[in-house]
Amino acid sequence: MNPLDQLQRGSALVYILIAIALLAALTVTFMQPSSQQTTAQNTYQVQSDLESQINVIRSAIQECVLTYPRGDTTIDNSGGGTDPGARRNYPIAPSSTHYDGPPAATIGKTATRLARDIRCPGNQDGANENDHAMIFTGATGKFLGPQPALFNDWQYYNGTDGVFFWISTSKTDAFLETALNKLDEKFSECEADVIDGAAALDSDTTVSCAASNLCFRVRVMTLSSAVYNGDTDGDETAAGC
Repeated sequence: MNPLDQLQRGSALVYILIAIALLAALTVTFMQPSSQQTTAQNTYQVQSDLESQINVIRSAIQECVLTYPRGDTTIDNSGGGTDPGARRNYPIAPSSTHYDGPPAATIGKTATRLARDIRCPGNQDGANENDHAMIFTGATGKFLGPQPALFNDWQYYNGTDGVFFWISTSKTDAFLETALNKLDEKFSECEADVIDGAAALDSDTTVSCAASNLCFRVRVMTLSSAVYNGDTDGDETAAGC
């Protein structure tokens, strides 16, 4: 055999072996981290969806307060009233018995305290001062989309400890906790927190994070009695806040 032919065949074999090695490396690259890529994508999607809804809820509340700074002075925020400790110029819980009257012709309370059902005090929906207009409705042009997949609805609190809203999930997918921790880092200390498991969210124990749930809370305004459940770096405590 011609020595030149042997050299060419040897070179071709080297190129073939290199190609096989590169193909194997690419296969490992694309196959092995696929689950990691999926986890990263899910984490980012959850964080992005939650952050978007947080901005919608917060801006809607702030617009209500700025537009109607007086609020509704008929809200009974006394110790034995319909809304103990509530700020009268912030939306009260949709489940408040304030909406059951008097006066007689009222809108009626909801069964739950979902954030999508909050109303703007000071913006009357009809003749009665305590009939507050819905915030998220076609009439206002403000809409709160469905909660992100795997999560429950956003809930709302206005009471002794201030004003906040929170969301929860009972799912155990690892990327959910990662997403919430990453989201928590985008807020200042004491502005938001991640709660893992059963815990009271207010000093009066009227609202709580359920057992085996992960909850994410965002504070709108805070009073001295507020309960702090901690955060990922351990700095968020009652003393520190």
